[in-house]
Amino acid sequence: MEKIWLDHYNPGVPHEIDVPDIPLQQLLENSARDYADSTATVLLGAKLSYARIDELANRFANALQKLGVQKGDRVGFMLPNSPQFVIGYYGILKAGAVSVCFNPMYTPREIVHQAKDAGVKIMLILDRFFPQVKEAMSEAGIEKIIVTRIKEFLKFPLNVLEPVVSKRKGDYVEVPPAPYILNFMELLKSASPTAPKVEIDPAEDIALLQYTGGTTGVSKGAMLTHRNMVANASQARSWLPELKDGKEIVLSALPFFHVYGMTACMNLAVLLAATMIIVPDPRDMAMILKAAHKYRPTVYPGVPAMYIAITNHPDVKSGKYDVTSIQYCISGSAPMPVEAQLEFEKVTGARLTEAYGLTETSPATTINPLHGERKVGSIGIPFPSTEVKVVDTEDWQKEMPIGETGELAIKGPQVMKGYWNMPEDTAEVLHDGWLLTGDIAKQDEDGYFFIVDRKKDLIIAGGYNIYPRDVDEVLFEHPAVLEAAAVGVPDARRGETVKAFVALREGQSCTEQEIIEFCRERLAAYKVPTMVEFRSELPKTTIGKVLRRQLAEEERAKQAAQQG
Repeated sequence: MEKIWLDHYNPGVPHEIDVPDIPLQQLLENSARDYADSTATVLLGAKLSYARIDELANRFANALQKLGVQKGDRVGFMLPNSPQFVIGYYGILKAGAVSVCFNPMYTPREIVHQAKDAGVKIMLILDRFFPQVKEAMSEAGIEKIIVTRIKEFLKFPLNVLEPVVSKRKGDYVEVPPAPYILNFMELLKSASPTAPKVEIDPAEDIALLQYTGGTTGVSKGAMLTHRNMVANASQARSWLPELKDGKEIVLSALPFFHVYGMTACMNLAVLLAATMIIVPDPRDMAMILKAAHKYRPTVYPGVPAMYIAITNHPDVKSGKYDVTSIQYCISGSAPMPVEAQLEFEKVTGARLTEAYGLTETSPATTINPLHGERKVGSIGIPFPSTEVKVVDTEDWQKEMPIGETGELAIKGPQVMKGYWNMPEDTAEVLHDGWLLTGDIAKQDEDGYFFIVDRKKDLIIAGGYNIYPRDVDEVLFEHPAVLEAAAVGVPDARRGETVKAFVALREGQSCTEQEIIEFCRERLAAYKVPTMVEFRSELPKTTIGKVLRRQLAEEERAKQAAQQG
């Protein structure tokens, strides 16, 4: 396969990279050794150095081992972006265990599924998530909960004010004492600051079980090895050769629990010994702008909605907040409108480049050149040491000619080991190191790739992946629902949003709001339908399968007619 895209690499970007043969936590240990006093994290003015973060991660690793955690055990954590996330994540790895991230928006039923599937016995959580974890723990098999509070790494007076503010906002949670509840800070204080000795095989040992709907919509854990994660951080680093170790400041607003934020805002920052300006809530534009103005970040990974919000924010337009320190931006998770991209670059002076990836690829695989030609609608060209091709949708071994559509296939050191305990699903998507993405694409004569359709019914809303089956299953639990199908429909703010099509049982009645409230109790907020349309029956194939794509096309046509 001819790698015609290499002609479009920017100067200084290598065609191939040597992936360091190290465990993922070595990135932190290297930065703590070489930049011990450099600031690793900043949260509301409170700073921790690389040496301190590394020491606390060592302490957490030793505390986990004292609790019986052994190499290969899965340890869950449910935290927003925070110093505790960084400490917990690398501490789990130092203990030889596997990190399992839980989205803080998960409901008890979603926690149960993931914890049972991964075999999670211990979870590190923020206090405010205790109610849903407590409700799930018995059925999920969770035996111990380690609780931390945001205030624990804040400076005075914020550490005193934080509980007061939480009570005022209504999200304060009192965690009652119980034998199964452990205090994070007490565990750290009582544990050794010396790194435990654990032998890690970077190519074989799993660093992370990251849950995704995969190609079939059934939630499953992508097994990402230490080598996968080190490789992707290294590939991102190689794409930005101008970055300087120990000098960069990363605005870390993307959620660390999402593999994109984990790689671009945390692992890459740690590799660079960069300062992470931590923003716990990616929707908190006021905090993002204040942080950008005060700390002068140089790198800002994000999703289109975040960049558009900055461009259009009145306090940016008025000059109240200066965001011109930002130099490099990587956009992912959803297509970036060209006009919005150009406007953001004009306002900030930054270079914004669009990337494409999947959970199964740690996540980044293709990216547009930072300087040089950027093609409208393109997901760019492959990362260093990455091969990409378009194959026949029925025969993966048959490569499609340039300009013709087929399924996008990817090969590289960032491609997952497989799905956790799902050999059949793994065999469907992995072939001789090639991952079949489920996305329909084409390649042009310059080696740029374009996504033209989806083989799988994935909805991407505000950067979050939503698998319609997750929503369908909840809809079918409603006693009045006979048939249901969730589809993605265009949305100006989120890119896409969820619309539910529902047929009711004979003699039953229900309102749109009742369906939405029913879903809200059982699904993470970003999965909840924002619209419901009732029909007497849903369109189906001859074998009775609901024509989800037809419903989506009907909705798009209806919206287009209304706008026209």
